[in-house]
Amino acid sequence: MDLAIKDVRRHLGKFIATIVGVGMLFAIVLIMNGIFAGNTADGVWLIENTDTDLWVVERDRGGPFNESSRLSVDTYKSVAATPGVAQASPWITYGVQREVRGKEQQYTIIGYDVFGGLGGPGRIVAGRGIERAHYEMVADKKLGVALGERVHLGWHDYTVVGLTKGAVDSGGNPLVYLALADAQEVLYQQDNRALETARAASLKRLEAAGNTPEQAQRLLPLVSANSATINAVLVRLRPGTDPARVAQHIQDWLYFNVYSTAQQIELVVAGKLKRMTAILGVFRVLLIAVSIIIIALLIYVLTMEKIKAIATLKLMGATNWVIVRLILEQSLVITIAAFIFAYVLVELTYEHFPRTLVLLPSETLLTFAVIFVGGLVASLLGIVQALRTPPSLALGG
Repeated sequence: MDLAIKDVRRHLGKFIATIVGVGMLFAIVLIMNGIFAGNTADGVWLIENTDTDLWVVERDRGGPFNESSRLSVDTYKSVAATPGVAQASPWITYGVQREVRGKEQQYTIIGYDVFGGLGGPGRIVAGRGIERAHYEMVADKKLGVALGERVHLGWHDYTVVGLTKGAVDSGGNPLVYLALADAQEVLYQQDNRALETARAASLKRLEAAGNTPEQAQRLLPLVSANSATINAVLVRLRPGTDPARVAQHIQDWLYFNVYSTAQQIELVVAGKLKRMTAILGVFRVLLIAVSIIIIALLIYVLTMEKIKAIATLKLMGATNWVIVRLILEQSLVITIAAFIFAYVLVELTYEHFPRTLVLLPSETLLTFAVIFVGGLVASLLGIVQALRTPPSLALGG
């Protein structure tokens, strides 16, 4: 006779409630695993899915993701003339918070050369890429816009001509692709009043330097802020070219920093993502520890509820193994059933989370192994209490 199964059947409602409760806790553990892996996946998605061999950025900068990098828009022409370079394209990226469909949303704008340049959207699931020089955009589905919809940005409306899926920045915000000139206009646009104030201040400084009003007007364009800047130059190399040699040539002769895709990923993981990864890792460990403690307490409570029945079994001559098996099996039933419930729940709902969840099979198996061993250890608390129970307790002793 399997006493554990008999007891489960007798108190089925209690065990189901326990399994659901513990399963919800395990689901949080799995979700935290998904957020942990998703944080890194989101952080490097744009780097991995930008078709380039090298990233050229401002000298002594870790940009364009960890910090700001500003280059002249014509920089790509000098890079393109470097031996071994097959193509060089200007590229810009920055985050914005604008109103979309009546609510404020954060997203990242990518500006690139839409006529054969590098750095455009690579996973268009609906519609097409940008084919006109102005006023077209490709957006990720996460932004919540539809094909053909017009989105107001800056001074103009942009028509959504293509949709991507899973295209996000390091914060999990959707990406929006624009033609380079449009992206620069949106980034550097200023309110008319702000422009007038800046213009008047520049004129005053020029006149204070000894220039006549006429001379100050002629010099004004030279001191005005230049919006023709980019964040990086994307480089595609000729087949068989050594990336390290090209990078060294650009650094020595053009005085820019150059990173391969692997180096750019390392910079982001060790920089922008490092602190959040550490925090999520600590939470993962704490959640697993709390789960095991709760299982131990539940097994202890279930054992104490039937302590008199255990004493009766001892009085009838039952061996210690019968008692150990009863508690151990119930602990494993709760642990395994709760994990299965958690896994199914997360699989059915993870796509609806606001942040990307990446459920790695290896992580899930490792978590199950840790929880399974934890369930075995947790049952020791109930087993020790049961083995210390005297048979006389069955007689009221």
